[in-house]
Order: sequence, then C-alpha cells, then structure tokens
Amino acid sequence: MANIAIFQTGGKQYRVSEGDIVKVEKLDATGSVTFDQVLMVGDKVGTPFVAGASVVADVIEQKRDDKILVFKKKRRQNYRRTAGHRQFITVLKIKSIKA
Repeated sequence: MANIAIFQTGGKQYRVSEGDIVKVEKLDATGSVTFDQVLMVGDKVGTPFVAGASVVADVIEQKRDDKILVFKKKRRQNYRRTAGHRQFITVLKIKSIKA
C-alpha cells in the first residue's frame, strides 16, 4: 500500500499519495509548496495534526476551474436567475510525504 496522507488547505481536506495530482484553492506560490497541517499519515492520526509530518508538492499551474452554473427559480412567480462562477485554483503534483 502506498504512503497515504490527509492534509488541509483552504478550509478543505485532501487525501493524497505520492505522485497524485490535486486541484486546491488558489495559493500564491510557484515552484514547491510544503503543507504542515497534516491530519493523518499512513496509520498515524493526529490530534488534530501529526507532529513533524509534512506534504511537499510542486505547483504545476495556476488556472481557473470549470464554470459552475447557478440557476434560481421560483415557480409560478416568473422569477428566473442564471449566474456563472469560475473559481481560481492551483494544480499540484505531490512530490513526497514525510512522517
């Protein structure tokens, strides 16, 4: 079984292993990023974080995610609204997981 970790960034938690490609909330970073808020590594579970654990990732690109359509409607009221939203994201490739 590959070394698995759960880390948190941008208010969300991500389950990753080495070599995974992950889309996370926008980070102001280029090159390499280290995440210290690791909730779990292998079978070690933190309270709330695992001491000394980190996840290192390379930034592949900064881009905007696919468009999400928001459609609101109230029946029999002739009320319809459509809005679109594209979130800024950072695409990461997980380089290493350190326990």
